Amino acid sequence: MSHNCQSALHGFFASQLFHDVQMSGLFADSKTFADAEPKSSFVEVIEAYDKAKNIGEVDLATFVSEHFVLPEFNEILANQHAEGVFKQIEYLWSILQKPADSTKFSSLIPLEKPYTVPGGRFREVYYWDSYFAALGLLQSGHIAAIEDLVDNFISIQCRVGCIPNGNRWYYSSRSQPPVLAMLVQLLQDNSKVSDTKLTEYIEAVQSEYEFWMQGSEHLAKGLSHRRVVCLTNGAILNRYYDDDASPRPESYLEDIELAESLTEQEKPNFYRNIRAACESGWDFSSRWLKDKDDLLSIATTELIPVDLNCLLYFVENWLSKTLSDKDKLKSEHYLQAAQARLQAMNEYLWNEEAQLFSDYWFSKNSHSKVKSLAGVWPLFMNLASPLQAQKVARTIEQEFLKQGGLITTTTETKQQWDSPNGWAPLHWVTVKGLQYYGYDKLASDITNAWLANVTLMYEKTGKLMEKYNVLEPEFKADGGEYDVQEGFGWTNGVTLALHKL
Repeated sequence: MSHNCQSALHGFFASQLFHDVQMSGLFADSKTFADAEPKSSFVEVIEAYDKAKNIGEVDLATFVSEHFVLPEFNEILANQHAEGVFKQIEYLWSILQKPADSTKFSSLIPLEKPYTVPGGRFREVYYWDSYFAALGLLQSGHIAAIEDLVDNFISIQCRVGCIPNGNRWYYSSRSQPPVLAMLVQLLQDNSKVSDTKLTEYIEAVQSEYEFWMQGSEHLAKGLSHRRVVCLTNGAILNRYYDDDASPRPESYLEDIELAESLTEQEKPNFYRNIRAACESGWDFSSRWLKDKDDLLSIATTELIPVDLNCLLYFVENWLSKTLSDKDKLKSEHYLQAAQARLQAMNEYLWNEEAQLFSDYWFSKNSHSKVKSLAGVWPLFMNLASPLQAQKVARTIEQEFLKQGGLITTTTETKQQWDSPNGWAPLHWVTVKGLQYYGYDKLASDITNAWLANVTLMYEKTGKLMEKYNVLEPEFKADGGEYDVQEGFGWTNGVTLALHKL
């Protein structure tokens, strides 16, 4: 998309037409109109609407149908109902695969290679989802699909300046948990990566690291800038953020209605924090809330999250190791950065009282009181001490493991990333993390509970879900901004990978 086209799209999201349609409630899901394709250019459609509105009342439904092609909501309905979850997953890969995009004019950032989507309302590629889907694609022998995913992400990064939440222009002001280096490692472990490709991958991972660390060089103690925070002892850790502070186009009505009681001065901060939670992938969770029952209390940008810093520790180590034969000076730089991060994480993120790694409110100089599975990422990244791992394992067994798997947090709310819901990626992270430290029995118990839950719901509905109720596995999960989605990329990937462990 050219700069002019991108400007036109931003103009569309800022237009009276977009505002009127989204606020009218014409679509049950705001994402529908954000994904619509104009039959002529956005500029022409906006002009036509403004002209029609000047003359008199406009029938929005008629105008939209005359000027836009709406995205089809294709529920993932398999033509065949395989005998057993794992055969169904193999079949679903082809349904979730999209061909390379043609350059239609819409909010879509076109991708040059085929890609795997999660399913349901998620009609595009999603960044951190893709790593967990790739675990299953690997088991199914689709290594080329993983190579395509990585190439697509690097292509978007070159055009946008980061790897966005998903390949929509309205996601371009934020990323998601940085898993590019982990995807590359998956390829290195399971296929031959040429020197030329590896050089390209290294440059892309370095570029991503610079995106997350922008502004860290000259940050004074106690200050934050974009995604970096300089703590009172001078240590640098990272947070989730969004460069935009306006309502999300894909959740426009929801954001504006939620912010109604706020002053005009308060609204931008609220919108940024909502968006930053989307960058985390945990949208939404009591992790980000000052009051667990009030989404208006969201303060994502005031927290240092465990999972994000674990991922950046992995990136630093991966770059150090991969550059060791190519550039000794850079390799040493990344190694020192990893060691400094590990020291800071032990100081600020280990929570002895909770017996778990916890997010840290740097705005209040205190640990979050929310216990979440983000606290298991240090085991997954092999950076916890044996004693820390022992305490985490005990906490997981006593407080998180339920009949149908692991609750996401020990806090029960109406948000989807809280109890009673369980999510595939966090089961993978926990199981692998426990295995690294020798807690094989607990890892096996968690695996069996998860697989039984997924199997039960498949036998009841014929579908694989985005999330699961782990307290009462016989009921579908709910909570959050939208209905439970079916498909589902990362559930398929993790379930298959856990089955093959």
